[in-house]
This record gives sequence, C-alpha cells and structure tokens, in this order.
Amino acid sequence: MSQRVAMTGQDIRRAVMRVAHEIVEQNRGTDALVLVGMRTRGVPLAQRIAVAIAGFEGVEIPVGALDIGLYRDDIRYRGIKPSIKPSDIPTDIADKNVVLVDDVLFTGRTVRAALDELIDYGRPKRIRLAVLVDRGHRELPIRADYVGKNVPTALDEEVQLRLTETDGRDEVTIVSDSAITGGSHVPASAK
Repeated sequence: MSQRVAMTGQDIRRAVMRVAHEIVEQNRGTDALVLVGMRTRGVPLAQRIAVAIAGFEGVEIPVGALDIGLYRDDIRYRGIKPSIKPSDIPTDIADKNVVLVDDVLFTGRTVRAALDELIDYGRPKRIRLAVLVDRGHRELPIRADYVGKNVPTALDEEVQLRLTETDGRDEVTIVSDSAITGGSHVPASAK
C-alpha cells in the first residue's frame, strides 16, 4: 500500500480561505447566503468557511448540517443500514443562496442525494456546491462551483481527508493499494 500527501494542513487553510472569498465574490456579498455542510466532514468545512467570511466581511453566515443517509441511491445495494445523524438547517432556505459544502467530490451521487434532501426544506433561490477536493470520475452531471483543489486519481485509489474537528489533524492523502483491482473496490470516500 502506498500513500501520498495531496494537501497539508496549510494547503487546506489556504483553500478554505480562497473558497470563502470566491463565494462572497460570486454572490456579490453575503445577503441571503446560507452554508449547509454535508455530514460528516462537510460540516466543519462549512463552519470554517463561515468563520473566514466573518473575518473579512464582519458578517455571521448561518451554517446548517445535512445527513443524506436516507437519500442515498445505494442503500439497498450496499446491504448496510446507514447511521443517521440529524440534519439541522438553522434558517428558512426559501429564496436564499445556499452553498452545499462537502469534503470530496467523486461520482456525484452524494451531492444528488443532498439536493433531494435540501429541496425538502424549501426552495432556495440558488444552490451552489463547494468541495475541498474534486477527484474526478463523475457518474452524474454534477460539478462543483468552488473547488479547493482538483486531485486527479485512479479508480483504485482512495482519497482520505482528515480534519482536526473529526480526526485530530488536517490533511488529504491518496492511498493506492496494489491489491485493489479495478471495479471490485468501492472507495470509502465514494461521493
């Protein structure tokens, strides 16, 4: 098994700050802006983006949390019961500019599930997607509007993102296992 570091803690900090600036710029300010992090690591990323925006705009942005476990399209195929944590949307999202925040964008299926659930909370004016890592290999026509870093990967590689809030340290690594053969391995970070 081999492992390489794709992003250090410093790289993650810079990417979060850049994404925060891009969000404010493209939204022409912070009015009607809501950040919604996708559990698990999208939530602390959304909180970090909100802190960054507060630092340079002086405005607190509402941050919510979304657990898409029941909206996944692979529950019956994986044969597992999802561990569901509560979703928490702290404000009405109708006519708001919502930015979904996730850690790793892969197939696009997790984002599709998040869109389905988010719409159950109301009809936003606009929904954008921010991810820390875009690794490619999309199965659905979904793309991120804000990307911390594009990290090209092979299908037999796994992106492991760690954050201080959930894992005790900040880093993104790419793990390649020579024993993994194409098609027989579903990466744990399949997004």
